[in-house]
Order: sequence, then C-alpha cells, then structure tokens
Amino acid sequence: MTQPNDSTRRDNKPAFGPGRGGPMAGGPMGAMSGGEKAKKFPEGNETFLKYLAPYRVSLVLVLIFAIASTIFTILGPKMLGNATTKLFQGIVAKVMHVPGATVDFHYIGRIAIILLCLYVASAIFSFIQGYIMSGIAMKVTYNFRKNIAEKIKRMPLKYFDTKPTVKP
Repeated sequence: MTQPNDSTRRDNKPAFGPGRGGPMAGGPMGAMSGGEKAKKFPEGNETFLKYLAPYRVSLVLVLIFAIASTIFTILGPKMLGNATTKLFQGIVAKVMHVPGATVDFHYIGRIAIILLCLYVASAIFSFIQGYIMSGIAMKVTYNFRKNIAEKIKRMPLKYFDTKPTVKP
C-alpha cells in the first residue's frame, strides 16, 4: 500500500491553495476579507463627487478617449481577420491551380497599414486617458490632504491629549 503524499488529502485534493488553509490562508488577500463597512457611505460618495466636480470636463474627455481607444482595439482583430481571409483565399486558389490565381498582397498591405494606424491611435488615446486621469488623481489627493491638514490645524491641542492614537 502506498503512503499518502503530505501535499494531498484523503479526497485527493491539494492540501494547499485557495480555501485549503494553506500557508497564505486563502491567498495574499485572505487577511483582508474582514474589512469594516463605511458608516456614512452615501455622504462619503457625495463628498468625493464634490472633489471631482471641478474636473467634469476632464472626466468627460477621459471617457471619450477610453471609448475611442476601446473601439480601435476592437476593430483591429476584425480587420486582421479580413486580411487573413484574403490571404487564405489566394493560397487556396493557387493550390487548386485556378488560372491567374494570386495572393492580393496589395490589399493585405493596405489592411496592415490601416491596422498599424488603428493600434497607434488606440495607444495614443489610452496614453492621453491615463495622463489626464493621473493628473486628476494627483490634484484630488492634494486637495484631500490639504483639507485634512487644515482641519487638524483648527482642532484644539486638548483634543489630541484626550484621544489615544491607537484603539486598544
């Protein structure tokens, strides 16, 4: 009779991995599962939207660039399929000895150039989208920190003397 492997259980499932109680207790995110729910979620969202309000035009631009980038990325494989079909038709015609059969490399070359332009445009739109979003994120973070610092400055020193820094 063979000895069971240390890394397997009786039901032949691995002893380690997601949900198996392995060394990471369900993976690296396992320890984060018991988070605390926000007490005032709707009010927090309203506050966040107030911070984003000055950037409405930029956010609309980001949305437009994201849509354009996605459309160009989706069109690429469809056009590549057209080029592949044309190539296949030409090769099959040559193999079948059809008189005057050739592969239409002019058509395939045109599609390749269009594909290159589509993917470059998609990459440019994606870059612009990321650039604008990172700028918005930095500005909103700066405003958050500035407002928190101003609020802490307004608070009396007595408040900090009476409140513990860490919950026991």
